[in-house]
Amino acid sequence: MVNDKEWKLNGKVALITGAGSGIGKESAMLFAREGAKIVACDIDEEMGKETVNMIIAKGGEAFFVKADVSNTSEVKELMRSCVNHYGTLNVLYNSAGIYLIGKDGPVTQIDEEVWNYTIAVNLTGTFLCCKYAIPIMIENKAGSIINMSSISALVGDAPVAYSASKGGILSLTGRIAVSYAPYNIRANAICPGLIETPMTKLRFDNPEWLESYKNKIPLHRTGRPIEVARLALYLASDDSSYITGATFTIDGGLVAL
Repeated sequence: MVNDKEWKLNGKVALITGAGSGIGKESAMLFAREGAKIVACDIDEEMGKETVNMIIAKGGEAFFVKADVSNTSEVKELMRSCVNHYGTLNVLYNSAGIYLIGKDGPVTQIDEEVWNYTIAVNLTGTFLCCKYAIPIMIENKAGSIINMSSISALVGDAPVAYSASKGGILSLTGRIAVSYAPYNIRANAICPGLIETPMTKLRFDNPEWLESYKNKIPLHRTGRPIEVARLALYLASDDSSYITGATFTIDGGLVAL
């Protein structure tokens, strides 16, 4: 049994969106193992509750809230549920996101509905969660916000809606970091490369494309959700207490080329 003093998030309340699958699920499980009380948010109730049940089965503490992060009233209720249940909020991890593979593309070819939906979930969803979580953190005079961006925000050959939404998240993160530093609220962004998740399944179902892509990566492999979760854990914990407004790529070296 790990001693309480060794837990990186002992007693902290962490709200994780997109906790029903992929990176969000892996992060929720890891944060719980490190002593955090988890608010698992997802639009998919079955998957979100599965994450919570897995955490509880391993002795952790968690509850589920179904919410569409692009909906203001649902985000407000999400924050109210968090405070009503745990009394506070220490870590906000905006992991929820979408990537409409096959529908997103160049500016002149993408349907406006795809653009609007992608921006709504990825960028507006992150904005809304930050907007309504920050006042809770101000009361605490401390907090850590982790926003999920992507290396697509840093390169020029990514689908337009996805890359624009993720680029906006970088700008939003920087502004939050500067504005709320006086309250000891930190905000940082993670930019993963290709990670094996349900969202990227279509990529992994194409062996020829996948092998070609891996050959471009200096480490010659794709990433795993747990690897991103470990970075998020660092940013959520006091180990990163002097880090804010930063962007972390986790892509096997691809952007460094």
